[in-house]
Amino acid sequence: MKKVILIHYHEISLKRNNRNWFESRLHRHVRALLSDIPHAGIERSSGRMLIRLQPQSPVAQITERLRGTFGIANFAVAREVPADIQAIRSAVSELAMERPFGSFRISARRGTKNFPMNSQQINEDLGRLVQDLTGAAVRLEASEFVIHVEIAGASCYLYLEKIPGGGGLPAGTGGSVTCLMSGGIDSPVAAYRMMRRGCRVHFVHFHSFPHTTLESQEKVRRILAVLARYQLRCKVHFVPFADLQREIVAYAPPPLRILLYRRFMLRIAEALALKEKSLGLVTGDSLGQVASQTLENLRVTSAVAALPVFRPLIGSDKEEIVQSARAIGTYEISILPDEDCCTMFVPKHPEIMARTDQVEKAESALDVTRLVHSCLDAAVKETIRPGFASAPPGSL
Repeated sequence: MKKVILIHYHEISLKRNNRNWFESRLHRHVRALLSDIPHAGIERSSGRMLIRLQPQSPVAQITERLRGTFGIANFAVAREVPADIQAIRSAVSELAMERPFGSFRISARRGTKNFPMNSQQINEDLGRLVQDLTGAAVRLEASEFVIHVEIAGASCYLYLEKIPGGGGLPAGTGGSVTCLMSGGIDSPVAAYRMMRRGCRVHFVHFHSFPHTTLESQEKVRRILAVLARYQLRCKVHFVPFADLQREIVAYAPPPLRILLYRRFMLRIAEALALKEKSLGLVTGDSLGQVASQTLENLRVTSAVAALPVFRPLIGSDKEEIVQSARAIGTYEISILPDEDCCTMFVPKHPEIMARTDQVEKAESALDVTRLVHSCLDAAVKETIRPGFASAPPGSL
């Protein structure tokens, strides 16, 4: 028997005429994901993907990386035998003796009509075999032991456990977007959700160094090392913002400062997004969570962007977002203390229902073009590679 990892697709199976393209992108992603890990090859076969293992292949490490991979519904460490009932019985006999159990079931799927028995007949045949070997009872619901049997073409795959993948669509199949990354809890989750829909996400982080410490930038690097597990690398632009904030403080009414900051951030992020050929901007806004995230204020800030602004968290409450952050592995980093770019200049009573004409009047006192170009000229671009943890990230 050969040992393989058997991958089942998620939404790819619904793509019909475009399915081959989506499979190819997932195949390329998995190949890159495992490029530094010993294995005997990756291939597509009968609507599935196979990773062929070598004796020295680190199965736990491969499993860790596949858990969060988008486009994968689930996968299993399987044994491959010829699609022959005697070979299958022999493999099932070995699996059944691996550990004691009081109840079991066989879950067979016949993917080819050439096999002489249908799925129900296979279940019954192998079930009798396991009962004779172990004396265990057949239990179709809540059984202690499940042997999965998949017949696909000339091969049969047997395994005991399905491991969840990341779901969604393969990385890079949905175009590029640029996310405004604060280093807090929300924006990493927003970026993750866009990644899960196949988007390649680039990032912009606004900071106030040297007026604050480097902690916010370091937090973002650590968060992006987690998010890079899902798309292999993250490009980020670090943009100094304190001088622009100071100018807004000098000329604009205090209640409107945060909205003006956000309008400038969107202008700058859009300019960087266009350089990366992004088709949209992404923020971690959740409706009503803070003063700048009321419907009125979101409308005012979005007005400066020609690109669409996507807000994947707009209908989520804080607890839902926190649970998501824990699942993807960013929460513990996000809650570390730091000084973000707005802390120094936040007004006590920000406007919660701003009007566009009101904000544009306050903004007319500023040299918008000069301030935007000044920030763009000072932006620094980095590429962050994945940091794989000993414990795999969860998937949503």
